[in-house]
Amino acid sequence: MIKVAMIGAGSVGFTRKLVMDILAVPELRDTEFRFMDLSEESLEMVTNLCRKMITDNDLPATIVPTLNRREAIAGADYVISTVRVGGLEAFSYDVEIPLKYGVNQCVADTLGPGGVFYALRTIPVLLDIAQDMREVAPRALFINYSNPMAMNSWAVRRAGGVFYVGLCHGVQGGHELIAKALGLPKEEVDFVCAGINHQTWYIQITHKGVDMTGKLLEAMESNPEIAEREPVRIDILRRFGYFSTESNGHLSEYVPWYRKRPDEIGKWIYPGTWIGGRTAGYLNHCRASRDEYRENYPLWMSGEKEYIKLGERTTEHASYIIEALETGRIYRGHFNVGNTGLITNLPEGCTVELPCYVDRNGISPAWTGPLPMQCAATCRVSINVQEMAVEAALTGNRELVKLAVLHDPLTGAVCDPDEVWRMCDEMFEALAPWLPQFNGEGRTWEDIPLPANGTLRMIKGER
Repeated sequence: MIKVAMIGAGSVGFTRKLVMDILAVPELRDTEFRFMDLSEESLEMVTNLCRKMITDNDLPATIVPTLNRREAIAGADYVISTVRVGGLEAFSYDVEIPLKYGVNQCVADTLGPGGVFYALRTIPVLLDIAQDMREVAPRALFINYSNPMAMNSWAVRRAGGVFYVGLCHGVQGGHELIAKALGLPKEEVDFVCAGINHQTWYIQITHKGVDMTGKLLEAMESNPEIAEREPVRIDILRRFGYFSTESNGHLSEYVPWYRKRPDEIGKWIYPGTWIGGRTAGYLNHCRASRDEYRENYPLWMSGEKEYIKLGERTTEHASYIIEALETGRIYRGHFNVGNTGLITNLPEGCTVELPCYVDRNGISPAWTGPLPMQCAATCRVSINVQEMAVEAALTGNRELVKLAVLHDPLTGAVCDPDEVWRMCDEMFEALAPWLPQFNGEGRTWEDIPLPANGTLRMIKGER
């Protein structure tokens, strides 16, 4: 029996998926899950729903709910974070304050003013989780799904002192789209994807040993549905020669070319869905759907409506990593790890997303070499922002936050320095309840090394 602590388990839909992914593995069906969330209501809902699924499938797994994070983590083998610090209230400030200054974001969870301030309030919470792990679960693996992935991962690797890996599903989503464009079964399309989270590049695409990389642009342009929904991604593919992982709207936020003039944004945005890039698209989606789980909860509990069933395993990496570590079955996925010479033309120590292999011995990142120059150049601009934001989050340096936002490519396309300073001051004031390290109420952090023998390898016998 393994023990999995899920911090932020009140993310009802995502938690249920992860639980059933893990329970789809025969060897893991007696897992003990510890659910922790700040919302008692959400915790009760997700606990009851998951217990019902376990009972309906006659499984020996157990759910232990708690409002106490340290209690959930104690003795765990794996700690999964899905926290969103500040909820919709803080998220609203991330999007709406920059919009007043002309910075038009659709998701605001990775870069830009929204992404930077999201990192500033999330990093302290993740480091508190890491501290609990060092003290009561020192051999556990910290699996993080909380954004902004690159900045959060960089901070935890520096100041967490725990085994850590960051996960996202952007690579899997892009793989599906590429296969669809090429008209091929997904399982027959092989690829290598590398870069930084949400700016990861499919630098090699093959089908039965035949290079398909150069054929992707024509395939996407000739598919009316894809061409309509992905104008930004296709334009970058046309100019760069390589396809990027994230949705049309996501990608448009990370570069200075597509959201700089309000009268031109419509040219690059697909209006039918938030991932197409609508202004405040994801925020509005979250607002519209926040009552969905309350409405569906009695229907799920009664069996009148079902959302997830055992065996319907998703492509989320977490269960496959745990399966590989526990059983030795080899798994290849694309994870967020530290750059230790893995991508040779990106800075040492930054967070990179690239192929990794997992077996009973641990997680082994694969050396990728250099990215194409144009892809590396775009990534390095973002890494500059990430590095300053991480340092600011760890030290409480307000001026460094402003400098990070000043160097953000989208912000720099529309704001002068005085506007950046005023915007950041306004965001500091609005988000003060979640930024203790900047108002004298919170601590700062120094670098903490991993435990002895510390790499990304976990030695099961030492737990």
